[in-house]
Amino acid sequence: MEIDQKKPLSAIIKEVCEGWSLGNPENFALQIADATNFYITEKNRSDIKNGSILRLTTSPYQTALQLHERIQSTSMDAKLEALKDLANASRDITFAQEFINLDGISLLTQMVESSNSDLLSFTLTAFVELMDHGIVSWDTFSVAFIKKIASFVNKTAMDTAVLQRSLAILESMVLNSQDLYHKVAQEITIGQLIPHLQGYVNQAVNSSFLTLIELAAVINALFLKAPEEKRQVRLRCTHTQTHCIYCIVHHFINTPINDEMAHQLYVLQVLNFNLLEDRMMTKMDPQDQAQRDIIFELRRIAFDVELEPNNSGSIEKRKSMYTRDYKKLGFINHVNPAVDFTQIPPGMLALDNMLYFARHHQDAYIRIVLENSSREDKHECPFGRSSIELTKMLCEILKVGELPSENCHDFHPMFFTHDRAFEEFFCICIQLLNKTWKEMRATSEDFNKVMQVVREQIMRALTAKPNSLDQFKSRLQNLSYTEILKIRQSERMNQEDFQSRPILELREKIQPEIMELIKQQRLNRLCEGTCFRKISSRRRQDKFWYCRLSPNHKVLHYGDLEESPQGEVPHDSLQDKLPVADIKAVITGKDCPHMKEKGALKQNKEVLELAFSVLYESDEYLNFIAPDKHEYCVWTDGLNALLGKEMTSEYTKSDMDTLLSMEMKLRLLDLENIQIPEAPPPIPKEPSNYDFVYDCNYGFAIEQL
Repeated sequence: MEIDQKKPLSAIIKEVCEGWSLGNPENFALQIADATNFYITEKNRSDIKNGSILRLTTSPYQTALQLHERIQSTSMDAKLEALKDLANASRDITFAQEFINLDGISLLTQMVESSNSDLLSFTLTAFVELMDHGIVSWDTFSVAFIKKIASFVNKTAMDTAVLQRSLAILESMVLNSQDLYHKVAQEITIGQLIPHLQGYVNQAVNSSFLTLIELAAVINALFLKAPEEKRQVRLRCTHTQTHCIYCIVHHFINTPINDEMAHQLYVLQVLNFNLLEDRMMTKMDPQDQAQRDIIFELRRIAFDVELEPNNSGSIEKRKSMYTRDYKKLGFINHVNPAVDFTQIPPGMLALDNMLYFARHHQDAYIRIVLENSSREDKHECPFGRSSIELTKMLCEILKVGELPSENCHDFHPMFFTHDRAFEEFFCICIQLLNKTWKEMRATSEDFNKVMQVVREQIMRALTAKPNSLDQFKSRLQNLSYTEILKIRQSERMNQEDFQSRPILELREKIQPEIMELIKQQRLNRLCEGTCFRKISSRRRQDKFWYCRLSPNHKVLHYGDLEESPQGEVPHDSLQDKLPVADIKAVITGKDCPHMKEKGALKQNKEVLELAFSVLYESDEYLNFIAPDKHEYCVWTDGLNALLGKEMTSEYTKSDMDTLLSMEMKLRLLDLENIQIPEAPPPIPKEPSNYDFVYDCNYGFAIEQL
């Protein structure tokens, strides 16, 4: 049948019911006849494509009413089947609203609290699906319900599906309500979660990996919502847990870490480093004897000084001796080194690092101090000053004190391999600093230059994402000062030499040609077409659809597919067309209609960056979710090019830089080793005569002698 999209949906359903002689059309509704079984509403009816198969079924209210009665059946088998159907139906927000209106959430919580083990998995699944729509507030749940969910997590031998859903519920509670955080924190501790992590070490299966993600998410949620005074205590218990996650990920799972797990590891890393913020922002009290004793300990370890009796020597003699040793240790204030640690950041954190290095890497510490104290004053690398500035630099590099970003996945595996990872990181870097100082033959005036080189060495080594601190140390050995100079020179050859005015003018002249080349590549790629996926709900996808541009760049051909194609799909097999002339705009990200509709769904955070829509006619949209970032950039660039707009994707910038650099180098090959002047050369003087002849037959100039 042909559906008139201008008619009310109720009128269309009534016509269908009359065609089959069915009464009470208000008890019926239309569904998409696929794996999703989503109800068609006035809001989403525009998504129906030509050729779609629809199903006439009971209305959301009637279905919700039937399932509400079925899950209260006395028959366990009937109740189990009803819960399975409820879990599937709850993915649809239209049904979910009706079931929640029947006080369905309360019914499910009562069933959870009764905790029949045979039904628990499907009950929790249905509960999670319903709550994911954001219709019901998490603050409405009782302490008894929270205790019950927590008990499922605290049990060591619990069904994997039940554990995963229980963890997901606890995470949502903690993140959505500060009041619920306090209630959950009373029931769940790090000590109770770690056995679950350890229990999955030998289970290299997908289910254990998913459980790990949920466990990490709950731990992170508890840390993020914890009050400051409790966060310090709780975070100190994370070393075993983070190391356990790292071991599982790297030694028992052969597949790469997915984005969700990488994000959780990144959050754990940030929270662990944020433990240092308190010490980093604490000034040293020069009158605090306990803090001054740490400086005495540094002096004792370096020079193997026995504690002198209180009456040995005069006060002036002892002060002179202390001043001499503090100068050798490289402090700025030789008389009272405590003053050096009043700068925040790094505050007391620098002193903590120095003491850790002196105690745990004593030989290296003594060597550095004695080596520099035997040099000329102007060539010594001041250990105290260097340690303070290095600690400050490492805090900046690792962004100590900053909250974790929602979309970042940038974690460093090596920080999960040691209980005192930051301190060990410092110990490696302070030895690097001393080595670089010697390689640069630096003096005290070169201090800032040395620190800049050391920062570059550290950043380049971190970029390689070493799996251990030993790998990081090995990487630094290959980044000597000489190597850094070579790298800088190479980069300068590629970049800085192209900053003279004639080169910039040539670059500006070539740029439109390169942009036209990129535009043609994008349009050619659109002509090949792309297979897009349809997202039906959280963590689920169903069928595919294909879209391609016609060779004359005037029409978009698209249509549904049963499965992902192996090659290009011909135009004639794509039923629908959209003239390019009818396209009004290209919309991306959260402004897309298909992102707004499901904006409450957690999974949409992953696809938000891949979503774009084409607006045509009057408020009609063609909605896309690209398979990856590259396809997203290709299609948004290509569509903008068709509309005569600027191509602004990051891939266009990358392509422009690559092609422009290559073209510039090709054109400047003949100028190798020739210095290009900043100003054009002067115009030569006029010749003494103009007796020149040009022979068109031979094509060269002949001067009359």
